Amino acid sequence: MSALGSFLADIKEIRRRARQHLIAGAITPNYGGKVEDAIALLNHAVATEIVCVLRYKFHAVCATGLASEAVKEEFAQHAKEEAEHLDLLAERINQLGGRPDLNPDRVSARAASEYVEGENLVDMIKENLIAERIAIETYRDMVRYFGDKDSTTRVLLERILAQEEEHANDMHDLLVSHEGPPMLPPRDRE
Repeated sequence: MSALGSFLADIKEIRRRARQHLIAGAITPNYGGKVEDAIALLNHAVATEIVCVLRYKFHAVCATGLASEAVKEEFAQHAKEEAEHLDLLAERINQLGGRPDLNPDRVSARAASEYVEGENLVDMIKENLIAERIAIETYRDMVRYFGDKDSTTRVLLERILAQEEEHANDMHDLLVSHEGPPMLPPRDRE
């Protein structure tokens, strides 16, 4: 039987299973991962995004200094985008048949990043850059974990990862503009 013929024969079986397992919602037999693990990992990402939203919002309100208005706007924009990540992750958890864990009592224990307010504008920028670097590393690991097992979640995480990298670049640019470019190490003279 040709590949097309084999695929078409499988359609009948796919239709049968779709009718048989309605309670499973979006999870079909060819889902390659373990749904419980996916939901747990995504709930860790949810917690991280909540912490990031709160930190960025605090910074957007409390940043002071000569050049703070532009930085405050950047913080506010990042808070909005982190909240969008939170919404996407929570919706994916729901699609997988889970419940997003938004309980404030459990958020900080699950979050990869920390809620650090900072003492001044430069501290705030540094704390946000640190958090973005943590998010980048954890999202990259999650992308690798989901791989081909759950391509929908992987694509979602890749989308979030790209924006986290953009945020890190923004924070790095702000840090350089407020502290100056880092000193280059002296070159060895031969």
